[in-house]
Amino acid sequence: MTSHDTQQKSASSCGSGCCGGHSVSPDKAASAAVETRIDPVCGMTVTLGKGKPQLVYKGQDYHFCNPKCHARFDADPYFFLSGNNKIKKAADAAKSSDVMFTCPMDPEIEQIGPGTCPICGMALEPMNGVSDEPNHELIDFTRRFWVSAAAAVPLLVLTMGPMLGLPVRDWFGERLSLVLEAALATPVVLWAALPFFQRGWMSVRTGHYNMWTLIMLGVGAAYAYSLVAAFLPGLFPDSLKQPGGHMPVYFEAAVVIIALVFVGQVLELKAREKTGDAIRALLDLSPKTARRITPEGDEYDAPLENILAGDKLRVRPGESVPVDGRILEGASAIDESLVTGEPIPVEKASGDPVTGGTVNKTGSFVMEATHVGSETLLAKVVDMVAAAQRSKAPIQGLADKVASIFVPTVVACALIAFAIWWLVGPEPAFVHAVVAAVSVLIIACPCALGLATPMSITTATGRGARAGVLVKNAEALELFAKVDAIIVDKTGTLTEGKPTLTRIITATGVEESDLLTTAASLEMASEHPLAHAIVSAAKEAGLELLEVSNFEAPTGKGVFGQLGGEDALIGNRALMEDHGIEIGALADDVAQHQEQGRTVMYVARSGQLLGIVAVEDRVKASAPAALKALKDAGLMIIMATGDNEQTAQAVAARLGIEEVLADALPADKQALVRKLQGEGLSVAMAGDGVNDAPALAAADVGIAMGTGADVAVESAGITLLKGDLDGLVKARHLAQATIRNIRQNLFFAFIYNTAGVPIAAGILYPVFGLLLSPMLAAAAMSLSSVSVITNALRLRALKL
Repeated sequence: MTSHDTQQKSASSCGSGCCGGHSVSPDKAASAAVETRIDPVCGMTVTLGKGKPQLVYKGQDYHFCNPKCHARFDADPYFFLSGNNKIKKAADAAKSSDVMFTCPMDPEIEQIGPGTCPICGMALEPMNGVSDEPNHELIDFTRRFWVSAAAAVPLLVLTMGPMLGLPVRDWFGERLSLVLEAALATPVVLWAALPFFQRGWMSVRTGHYNMWTLIMLGVGAAYAYSLVAAFLPGLFPDSLKQPGGHMPVYFEAAVVIIALVFVGQVLELKAREKTGDAIRALLDLSPKTARRITPEGDEYDAPLENILAGDKLRVRPGESVPVDGRILEGASAIDESLVTGEPIPVEKASGDPVTGGTVNKTGSFVMEATHVGSETLLAKVVDMVAAAQRSKAPIQGLADKVASIFVPTVVACALIAFAIWWLVGPEPAFVHAVVAAVSVLIIACPCALGLATPMSITTATGRGARAGVLVKNAEALELFAKVDAIIVDKTGTLTEGKPTLTRIITATGVEESDLLTTAASLEMASEHPLAHAIVSAAKEAGLELLEVSNFEAPTGKGVFGQLGGEDALIGNRALMEDHGIEIGALADDVAQHQEQGRTVMYVARSGQLLGIVAVEDRVKASAPAALKALKDAGLMIIMATGDNEQTAQAVAARLGIEEVLADALPADKQALVRKLQGEGLSVAMAGDGVNDAPALAAADVGIAMGTGADVAVESAGITLLKGDLDGLVKARHLAQATIRNIRQNLFFAFIYNTAGVPIAAGILYPVFGLLLSPMLAAAAMSLSSVSVITNALRLRALKL
């Protein structure tokens, strides 16, 4: 297409958006003798002489209501002049453009647009896995965390300073110190912690008692009690007061609990936000433009979203195929690892199908688009990954499980304590009843609950990273500790992922160096991965390669050329037969290597067979021992690969893997995961390619090779940074040790508080005449936190 003759005058917007201008009625335009044109993009009426942008295309003048329409037309004039824009608009109208959101904890909740879950109060997530909107909850919680932390630091100085020999309270005086504590705590409790109270109240309304219920009750009771105790100390008996007549308060406990919980929430939200990275990585595999060929023969790069089924497109060497279609003219080798996971390009010719997102390696071809937009294979892979992430059953945290029993028990104890003190307690009975009930709620609120899981996970992830195991979230660790089966991809996971020359067999009287020199000299001009393997082997052997002339690469057969005036060729049996080369003498050797999963090529020169070269993707050195360790641990091992049955079975036999799924597409691997899960098994999937992404997301735990595709890493919960299968064994050990540690932490987080509940209720009063000292409650909270931190730090010394 000839370059656009663009004449753009000083442009001004006609309102909001591309269609926000005011049209001029025909009568009025005629009466005023004003000349108008129709904007070919949005259909608006444009009044000439008003400084609106214009463009000359193929001798025709076009006018636009604003620069946005001008830019869209300039990028793809054929799309608008052919009426394809109206076809696309009608198709888009048939589909809802509204993004659906759902709750990660309660997937039955669905709505258009973002919001909060009516059951658990969590922020809803986009069902397609990606949202252009910023994460408002993360932004809001981060702001609330900094406010909480800013208040917690001076509060801790005020309350803990005297214990460390810092006479802070003497500087201010006890009365002013209490006022300062209340002033610092009030905005944190009444504003920063508001989402926690909303979730807690929601849990009470729905009967789903959880951590939020406990936090609402504990923080609320601590703050309300402290407020009354600070400003109305006369309501309390002298026996409960400290020297000086002041009541002990819990402002710092309430604020510290809130700040700690916000730490865990912000970390969790950041982890959840990254789940959309896998979808974005997949979407980035498609090019942003496609080279359109118009019916008139013009060629230009058009926006991908403007491509419709039936359009003719040109794909040049090194470019990604823009959409699904079929080749009309030309031939090429296409890297289809997106679909199969295999690194060896597939030869394609006229009439063959091609897949959007795959990479054109060598030739140029013209294709017809058959599936575009959401109908392409890549779009369906995106949908599979999003659906798998969405449907993954959320782990109800151990803290919530304990809280579901602990909360009703604590509330019951508080009510019983209140009733007994009110009915049979000494005067003032009502005040003693209130103090006892509030004390139960305060001491039951586990300050260490916010630390129990994050401390273990943070320590474990640091330990794992040093060992080459990157853990994305706590859920992955918890699930990997109890998986029953592991599905492993072949290429790049069990094998190196790159072909290597492993065998050279010469015909009688032929030197191995002559054969390798001939093969490598021919392959120097080829972009095929098998060619790189042969050339690399020749360079390592120090061979001097020859110059090739009259080079040809017959599609699907091999390569041909002349070396020093002699015909030379390397390729498959069909190429040899085309040139009359006899191969019978080595037929048995070829069959033997093919049975072992190797790719075999014949090499000939001057009409004579020189021999064969065998190339294979070698098994990783760490694979046999790692797989044996996993099998000894009772795990079922299954290989799933896009490679052919013969090669897959050969590799499986070498590694002692009994179950194999070959010729597997992305949907087939995901279906295998679903099938095993349907049988009641907990499944892990280990892979490294784009084609593994749906299965990685669908599995209970996805494990990616750090040396693989970005989308695989983003879809997985655990990444083995070195791509070493020893990391699987290390990850399993780390997961089991971490879950044990979290359970121990939860025990420490609850045990001191649980033991303090009957004391807070006044069980010692009838025998010893003792009531719980509020300082004892504070000590219990501190002791539980110290125990949790100390226990979690033990993971740093874990042997993997």
